[in-house]
Amino acid sequence: MSIFEYTFFQNALIGSLLASILCGFIGTYIVTRRLVFISGGITHASFGGIGIGVILGISPIWSAMFFSIMSAFGVQWISRKGGVREDSAIALFWTLGMSIGIICCFLTPGFMPDLSSFLFGNILTIESCDLILLGILATVVTLLFTFFLRPIQSIAFDRTFARSQHLPVTFIEYLMMALIAMTIVSTLRMVGIVLAISLLTIPQMTANLYTYSYKKMILLSIIIGWIDCLMGLGISYQLNVPSGASIIFVSIIMYIMMKIERLIHQK
Repeated sequence: MSIFEYTFFQNALIGSLLASILCGFIGTYIVTRRLVFISGGITHASFGGIGIGVILGISPIWSAMFFSIMSAFGVQWISRKGGVREDSAIALFWTLGMSIGIICCFLTPGFMPDLSSFLFGNILTIESCDLILLGILATVVTLLFTFFLRPIQSIAFDRTFARSQHLPVTFIEYLMMALIAMTIVSTLRMVGIVLAISLLTIPQMTANLYTYSYKKMILLSIIIGWIDCLMGLGISYQLNVPSGASIIFVSIIMYIMMKIERLIHQK
């Protein structure tokens, strides 16, 4: 029986495509807007939501999504209105989320069998509900970027100029922070909290080696991200190692190889 006939592997293939599309759009905004550190903080803060979901007996994904969105809004508000430096606000929510998550997990009676899947990810464990979430988010984000690409792009490169053009900068910033948080949580099953931010930055960095066009960077990021996922999935299956780590390892190796190729070509 071929591996492609198994439902879990079919889910992994579909999930990798949907995640690549979603991360292609959101990751390009993160890289151009220079929000990598903020995204890392949101990623680790999501652990607090997972812990709350576990101790309350509800879905950790939904509780993590709510907690991540609130953390993203908190970072945005405190750094803009609260007179706190952005890196300090990120550190505040980063450590808050991790501490809440650890406390809740230790207070939960019994053993939490899938905690490692949230920390390190396993694309082979994603289910139909995960695919539905990824599909809905990918559709919403694709439509949003299709109809509002110009204001999003303007804010990504120069929010001061965008504000001078009377664009709804604050609204779009909060909307994008919410989408970043939802994207991070929706990919936790694939690569985990430890590696989630890599899926949102490395394919975009690789694409940026070949183009400075925002639209082309999104398209290349999607293609490169899916190739990384497929190759990582193949390595994970052959060597019986965690799929999340394999995907990120492949994406880093691909970036290094393409960076070397570009340096040689420029000479």
